[in-house]
Amino acid sequence: MELPKFLIADASEQPDAIYVIHTIYPRFILNVANDEVVWLEEFQQEDEKELADSAEGLLQEAFDFYDAEMESLD
Repeated sequence: MELPKFLIADASEQPDAIYVIHTIYPRFILNVANDEVVWLEEFQQEDEKELADSAEGLLQEAFDFYDAEMESLD
């Protein structure tokens, strides 16, 4: 089964938080309520430059996905 690139999640323990989960490398969870990012990968030092180069674009994709999903609910 192939997962979607992004998923939206919430948790009853954190009622004010909504998360976007990026399911492919580099995997991360973005809290769209406060912009906090948790990376689900362990990066080697040589990977950090590549991550820094791509992180901004990936996070923008996650926010765009969230906005599009919320607009589709209206």
